[in-house]
Amino acid sequence: NGNVCISILHEPGDDRFGYEKASERWLPVHTVETILISVISMLADPNDESPANVDAAKEWRQNYPNFKRRVAQCVRKSQEME
Repeated sequence: NGNVCISILHEPGDDRFGYEKASERWLPVHTVETILISVISMLADPNDESPANVDAAKEWRQNYPNFKRRVAQCVRKSQEME
């Protein structure tokens, strides 16, 4: 569905679920640059151990060629919507 989890965008303070350190969450020192670097890092090295989309992560690990094919289909479909 396109949801992503970027810790530095989460509200400041402790994570009630215990997954993130307070230092990984939003701080006033973050800039557009640090947020974009975080997004680039996520795209370059996805964390399939804590996925927002469990089914996609499973396919990423078990059948990468099919994962790439499905992603390409989604991209083409979204381009047709514009």
